[in-house]
Amino acid sequence: MNSKIITLQESLQQFHGTEQFFQLPLIQTRFTDGIHYLAEKAGCFWLVTDASVIAKSLKDKSHFITIDFKRLSEPESKEKGCEAIITYGDGNDTILQTHRYNVTDFPLDELRLFFVNNTLMLPSEY
Repeated sequence: MNSKIITLQESLQQFHGTEQFFQLPLIQTRFTDGIHYLAEKAGCFWLVTDASVIAKSLKDKSHFITIDFKRLSEPESKEKGCEAIITYGDGNDTILQTHRYNVTDFPLDELRLFFVNNTLMLPSEY
């Protein structure tokens, strides 16, 4: 595992609560300082948008949504990226939806996010 990934993982653990909320105006959802940091450092505003849109669509099934990113393969090359799956659940082991991504350059092997009260956040910010 390279030092950039380790630094990102360690940095994400430092976020507790949030001092500022950011907003995705088109879909009327918010995200926290930790999510903003993740999006900036990992270049994954796509993940913030996708997770927010899909989690928001599941609000009628659960008021608490877990979002679990998992890499399925190692990248063949930097240009090709890797496969991944994102699973949306209710926090009680019930899977609400699953989305597969054929190509992503997201640097982490795994990541869990929460979507509560129309807000996307890191677990440590809940």
